[in-house]
Amino acid sequence: MPKIHRPLPHRGTPERALCSLPTRTAAAAFALASVWHTPFGVGTAQAQTTHASALTAQPAVAPVSDTIINPGSKVHALPTQSLRPLDAETIGPDLSAIRRPPNTPIPPSGVPILPSPGLAPLSVMPIMPSETPHSLHQIELDALSNAEGPSALLPASLDAQRDYDLPDPYYVPTAGTGHLIPQLMPFRDRLRDKGFSFSFSYKGEAMGLVAGGLPHQKGISYVHELTLQTTFDLGRMNQSLNGWSVHALVMERAGRAAQNVRVGEYYAALQEVYTLSGNVVAHLVDMYAEKKMLNNKLDIIFGRMSLTHVFATSPLLCSFMVTCSAPVAIKQLPGMSVYPKATWGARVRFRPTRDTALQVGAYSVSKITDNPSGWAWGAEDATGLSLPIELTWAPFLTRNRLPGHYVLGYEHDTTRYADKIGSVLPAHVANTLPGTRSAPSDSMWLEADQMIYRLGGRNQMAGGYLMAGYVHATPRVVNISDQAYAGLSFVGLIPSRMTDRFGVLYSWYKVSRRRRESQILAVENGYSLGSTIHGIQNDSELIEAYYGIDATHGVLVQPEFQYMIHPGETHNIRNAALVGLKVIAAL
Repeated sequence: MPKIHRPLPHRGTPERALCSLPTRTAAAAFALASVWHTPFGVGTAQAQTTHASALTAQPAVAPVSDTIINPGSKVHALPTQSLRPLDAETIGPDLSAIRRPPNTPIPPSGVPILPSPGLAPLSVMPIMPSETPHSLHQIELDALSNAEGPSALLPASLDAQRDYDLPDPYYVPTAGTGHLIPQLMPFRDRLRDKGFSFSFSYKGEAMGLVAGGLPHQKGISYVHELTLQTTFDLGRMNQSLNGWSVHALVMERAGRAAQNVRVGEYYAALQEVYTLSGNVVAHLVDMYAEKKMLNNKLDIIFGRMSLTHVFATSPLLCSFMVTCSAPVAIKQLPGMSVYPKATWGARVRFRPTRDTALQVGAYSVSKITDNPSGWAWGAEDATGLSLPIELTWAPFLTRNRLPGHYVLGYEHDTTRYADKIGSVLPAHVANTLPGTRSAPSDSMWLEADQMIYRLGGRNQMAGGYLMAGYVHATPRVVNISDQAYAGLSFVGLIPSRMTDRFGVLYSWYKVSRRRRESQILAVENGYSLGSTIHGIQNDSELIEAYYGIDATHGVLVQPEFQYMIHPGETHNIRNAALVGLKVIAAL
């Protein structure tokens, strides 16, 4: 794929001045840049002062050029400020906010080398380039129209997409982790040139119960996964297949998770790794084809895949153990085929306007326990069809292009599920209850996150976020009918550690009304609730906190703390405190 050359900023801007300065004067250039931008906002000057010590101590890196995309002429630099009103789009970002950290694996262009197999531990799909090098974007789709959606209602001082779309660096989904063995890069580059790229990663999670939980169960539980993700760029192999690619993901998981045996919790997985496919040597997760078409305006994938690789997920959610790869209430839905369980299906994605995206899908539904290895496709008995749809409003706010993601999703599962009022009752009793009936499943989710400051580059994870969400599902046919969560995820809290990330997330889970009624009837009539239920269930709460340390290229070390209120959704188990460690290493 030929390189796209973007023009340097206009002469006279601080970005242009920086390009001509030698290394030893880079710090002085950034100080000059802060003075240049001072009249445009007091808040910006304060942000520059806050991070000055961290930035000036770093060695100089390649200069950045912030351009905007013109649908008519591909790319042009920002016009002279005297020719445009001083709005968020015109002023451009604060240089101290978008300066790349010296340890970033993202190249000076701001875009990783494509195709990129993605980062499976962060639940990021492989990033494929456009089928044409002349499209406006390479890693993101181009909008169907030149219009702006809901962002047009924002004041010009907030809206950074008022007239033009942003370039690719602002759409890179993660900050990247680099590679543990950089000596392999020449070999990987040769393979990529021939159309094949891969990633191999290890994720280990150790969690120890230090207080509360089940009696006499204090101790440490360890789980791990090994993930191999491959991408075949068919366009590099044969020009007639340009825009086509094939993706596959295989993993091995092993260990013993803490939530069941130590905490007595059977709905929320306190360790993400072990869910759904524990102790499988080679579990097939994904095997699907992708096609980018219509001049990079439409993306289609079809084959075997997990829904939560594309629906109800994000790299931000997946930085937490409990919500990776989706909120707990979503994981409880049998029709959502939660990662790493895969199913047959297809998804179509496009961007109606430059600040919105829409994706729709259709997927086969089968029992979660069917085909635990992922390879026995004939062992799956389809029970219905899952039909998800998701609309995202993705504004970029203020001069620093702070991304936000406001997601509204809905899923209808045509499978008819048994009424949960009979879930813990003998069948001969449940069948006699009035009003008992099977029903399909419907669910909806609201997910919102907003970057509130930018630090360390132009990618989507270079900054601090506030986040919140809510999930609701049909109470008649699910165990968890409602979930709400809120949290934060910040980078650069320690000035000398710009790529470390600190996160806190609070979640509340509500047991469905029909599930609770079944348990009440069982207790009143003298029936057992079973070995996994420790009392009539109502709700529970969970607080998770982590500090992710970017230890070295390809290695993330993340201490964890979790505190669960009402484990097992009852008052019969003491509140549980757990501490642990997550380690991710990418070859």
